[in-house]
Amino acid sequence: MNSQEDQFQPAAPAPALAPADSSDDDGMTWWYRWLCRIAGVVGGISCALAGLWNCVTINPLNIAAGVWMMLNAFVLFLCEAPFCCQFVEFANAVSARADRLRPWQKAAFYCGMAVFPVILSLTLTTLLGNAIAFATGVLYGLSALGKKGDAISYARIQQQQKQMDEEKLTGTIEPQAL
Repeated sequence: MNSQEDQFQPAAPAPALAPADSSDDDGMTWWYRWLCRIAGVVGGISCALAGLWNCVTINPLNIAAGVWMMLNAFVLFLCEAPFCCQFVEFANAVSARADRLRPWQKAAFYCGMAVFPVILSLTLTTLLGNAIAFATGVLYGLSALGKKGDAISYARIQQQQKQMDEEKLTGTIEPQAL
C-alpha cells in the first residue's frame, strides 16, 4: 500500500477500559478538569455563604433551603476538594468514589443538588447561591458530550461513506446475466 491508502485505513478499535481506568480517560483535558474542580470549590463557597444567609429568617422553607445549601456546599467540598475536609475521616474515600463517576453522572448529581433548594424557596439568595454549583454540573455535562472532532477526520469519514454509497449504487445498477 502506498502512503495515501495508509491514511484512509480505519484505526483499530481501542481496547475496552476497565471501570477503574475510566476516570483517567474520560476525555477531559487537564485544564478542563481543573476548571471543573475550581468551579466546584467556588460553588461550594457560594452555597455555604448563601445558605448561612438564608437561615437567618423565620420562614421555615428558607431555613430548609439554607440547610440544604450548606449540605450542598459540604458535598461539593468532599467531592471536589477533599483537602478542605481533613477533619472528616471518610473524605478521601468519598472523593475517590466521586472521581470514578462518569461526567454525566456528576452533572446530574450537581445540577439536581442545586435545583432542590430553589424549588423549596425561590428567592434571589437561593438562585445566586446555587448558580455556581449548577454551573459546575453544566461544565461536567459539557465534558460528557465529548471533544469536538477535527475537520480532517470528518472529511475522511465522509469520503469513505461516499465511496461505499457509490459502490453500492454501481453494484445494483449493473445488469445481471441471466
